[in-house]
Amino acid sequence: MQFTTTIPATIDLAIIGAGPHALTLTTHLLQKRQRIRGKFLVFDPSGRWMSQWEDQFKALEIPHLRSPAVHHPDPNHFALRKFAQSRPDELFPPYDLPGAELFEDFCQDVIRVWQLQEQVIPLRVKSIQPLTHHSRPRFCLGLQDGQEVTARRVVLATSSAQIQIPDWVNQIQTAYPQDRLCHSKTINLRKLQLMGKRVLIVGGGLTSGHLAVGAISRGAKVHLMIRRQLAEKLFDAEPGWLGPKYLKDFFAESDWEQRVMMIQQARNGGSMTPAIATQLRRQARSGNIRINENCQVVKAEWLSENWHMECSDGSQHECDYIWLSTGTKFDVTTEPLLKDILETYPIKIVKGLPVLDTCLRWPGCELFIMGGLAALQVGPTARNLSGARMACDKIVPAIIKPSVAFSHTFSRVRAG
Repeated sequence: MQFTTTIPATIDLAIIGAGPHALTLTTHLLQKRQRIRGKFLVFDPSGRWMSQWEDQFKALEIPHLRSPAVHHPDPNHFALRKFAQSRPDELFPPYDLPGAELFEDFCQDVIRVWQLQEQVIPLRVKSIQPLTHHSRPRFCLGLQDGQEVTARRVVLATSSAQIQIPDWVNQIQTAYPQDRLCHSKTINLRKLQLMGKRVLIVGGGLTSGHLAVGAISRGAKVHLMIRRQLAEKLFDAEPGWLGPKYLKDFFAESDWEQRVMMIQQARNGGSMTPAIATQLRRQARSGNIRINENCQVVKAEWLSENWHMECSDGSQHECDYIWLSTGTKFDVTTEPLLKDILETYPIKIVKGLPVLDTCLRWPGCELFIMGGLAALQVGPTARNLSGARMACDKIVPAIIKPSVAFSHTFSRVRAG
């Protein structure tokens, strides 16, 4: 995309990404310090807020969010409920889960109220280069059109998740049509003709549930394969992780490896909501879906027209499409934007997660991280909407009172 507006050569704050985390951070910053308005820019190749989020919801035909109406990008906890007063039928039981369209309209309203429409620069940030020769280190952002911007501080608010591909996929010997084996991230249900087709969906999370419902509604026969038991949970992680009930012990744990274990146990792989699980069981009784638990593919080959699979329980199956709903993982060492940061400021990394300071700042410099990569300091819900608000509670004070926080962390890191 050609972007003709001149971007200032130097800015105070660059926010990379324009999804729910970035939007939450922006509203929280402006609530605390209106003066910051002209001092920051948001970079996202789409040029608009929430584009990836909205595309994903539409592509998977997700009817409503998994988190209750109190979790959203506005600083006022009750803003979404107030917005939904004239649309009460778009809050779904239990716990008033906002419908996808309601949430989208609400976010657009937040953008309008906070006057953020013009804030997103439609350019991808290709690199973040630390400039260490300044008395205060800065960053040079390389943009996709060749422009460069110097920023005093940077917040990385992209999702930064790597898709997980099972080993057997990389061992497929035969060439196959690209559309016949896809990861859920690239599937758009609205564009598919599936009448009479057989679809194998691998994975037991909520996304695989949405994909199954979408495929069945298009006339496909679905085979859902889950390597464990089908787990039913209302939320990704127990609500106790949103407050001191569980977080108190989490933050008291000084062993980072233990924290990683606590995060993994809290999320415990994928799970489906009771509503989706009930829908799938109903479809199973009608013969539209077969659910295989404690089973995984060990080998797949493409036989000119369809897939032939061998499974861990000794069974063999055929299908027309394989959809991988095998989730994502967070690994700071594979995030291209952090390559130069890692070289200049090496830090402790535990199972792919960086050990940030208490403000979610990369020790030694003014780079902050939101989302799944901040899980060691935020907890198991770091990637969720609730995690965005919790991250703001840590980042915002450090940005609006930088000198105190910076000199403190800098001397502490050097001393440590």
